Amino acid sequence: MKRNTFLPTLFLLLLIPTIAFAQKKNKKTKEETFKVLQFNVWQEGTMVPEGYDAIVDQIIESGANFVTLSEVRNYKNTRFCDRIVQSLKEKGQTFYSFYSYDTGLLSRYPIIDSTTVFPCVNDQGSIYRALIDMKGQEVALYTAHLDYRNCTYYDVKGYSGYTWEKRPPMTDIDSIMMDNVKSKRDNGTMAFLKYAKEDKAKNRIVIIGGDFNEPSFLDWTEESKNMFDRNGLVIPWTVSTMIIADGFIDTYRKLYPNPVTHPGITYPSDNSLMPTNKLSWTPLADERERIDMIYYAPFKGLELKSAVIWGPDGSICRNQRVKDNAQDPFRIGKGIWPTDHKALLVTFSLRK
Repeated sequence: MKRNTFLPTLFLLLLIPTIAFAQKKNKKTKEETFKVLQFNVWQEGTMVPEGYDAIVDQIIESGANFVTLSEVRNYKNTRFCDRIVQSLKEKGQTFYSFYSYDTGLLSRYPIIDSTTVFPCVNDQGSIYRALIDMKGQEVALYTAHLDYRNCTYYDVKGYSGYTWEKRPPMTDIDSIMMDNVKSKRDNGTMAFLKYAKEDKAKNRIVIIGGDFNEPSFLDWTEESKNMFDRNGLVIPWTVSTMIIADGFIDTYRKLYPNPVTHPGITYPSDNSLMPTNKLSWTPLADERERIDMIYYAPFKGLELKSAVIWGPDGSICRNQRVKDNAQDPFRIGKGIWPTDHKALLVTFSLRK
């Protein structure tokens, strides 16, 4: 009797896709969520009563996995990052760090190596890099605090960006750009981009957070040119131009592309514990700008989930406390706010 082999063969062909799907389903995609906090701590929290302890508390409440710190001074021959790691440990929080000056860096994941990318010389800014093992994925995390001098956006607003004395507003674009590049901000940025190129080639996630002491060209647009005493100018600020031209993404502007509805102001922040003349450099002008930022390089499986201004929803304008009447999202930890900047908290997910 001849056997009919058609039906078993057909059954097997129908079963193969089901087996393949089951195998694919069993190989579950792993997702790691992590947060990055850019935090200018205003001279290590020494300017505000109980400011140091407040820095510790705000870091814990933010839930950040990585923290990029600005204004690390190592006062009284102390190592600020070591000290804050110990303070966090006493509250049950494990972080790793290394010695640095001017900028600092904290990581919940082990640090494999650290590098001085742009050393602080004559207080003209600095950049450091940590190579971090995030559960098998290498992350190159950079922390920046760029040169605060020749801060030419102040000249536009009627104050010297070098001495902070009152002066007629500078409105000639060529003069503005020539004065702006006298700072060391561009030098630091170029040093960062050189290192970052190597990191990207080695399949590392690359993120930089910092107080860049310069606005973004994404904020000084045709639509926003008459806001914040910008005197009708659209300016291609060089630091942001270089970083974005190299392929990096501005986290805040990625999620909130409209600088009119979401200006994202980070400085000068209101601080109820301090008089306004200690918080602002320009008593007769509106110096509000977004200068604290986090950028990242596109990476397979890396997704930007959220970004919030971590800090008070108030700023200083013409020596007055004002509410930030915008659509920006704000969050803040309980207790004292320790600084004259707002921080930026960004959440990412990584699918493996």
